[in-house]
Amino acid sequence: MNNSTDEEIVRNIRHGKTEDFREIVARYQKKIFSVGMRFFRNEEDSLDFTQEVFLRAYEHLTSFKGLSPFRFWIMKVAVNMGINKIKGRKTEEDSLPENPVSPYKKTEIEHANSEIRNLLINAMNELPPNYRICLDLYFFNGLSYHEISEITGIPVNTIKSNVFRAKIILRDHLKGTLAEEYHDM
Repeated sequence: MNNSTDEEIVRNIRHGKTEDFREIVARYQKKIFSVGMRFFRNEEDSLDFTQEVFLRAYEHLTSFKGLSPFRFWIMKVAVNMGINKIKGRKTEEDSLPENPVSPYKKTEIEHANSEIRNLLINAMNELPPNYRICLDLYFFNGLSYHEISEITGIPVNTIKSNVFRAKIILRDHLKGTLAEEYHDM
């Protein structure tokens, strides 16, 4: 692992050391894939999306001005591409593929965890896209409201409102289910 900052690596790439882009991919591959999974809800599309994001980032690296950390810039590229791809789709199946049946008998806890996960995913899939994006970036990517604002261009107070409303919708949707008993939102 390279000890250089993202900004130093970008500077090296701009000066012809293009092989350093591998370090950028290594650092952000999981996060970008995670963003893809939130948008597309399947591994194949998310892998394609991840490659497209890195290709776009590499091609437009000169547009990174260094006014904010590189991680905000690359996440903004990913979020904007995800939004544009979703808008461009005419029809989209709105559910995750079913989990393959395990040849091993699941324990009661594994069954409960699997059911809770599926309930939460289905509930999140029903959120309006602007709520889902804010909630995903806040909870699943661990970004602050200010960081989300820099990535999405949405005002901080709107992000706070979107996260709050999304939590209310999820709480209402999960009321009376197994997920309500195990997770206090």
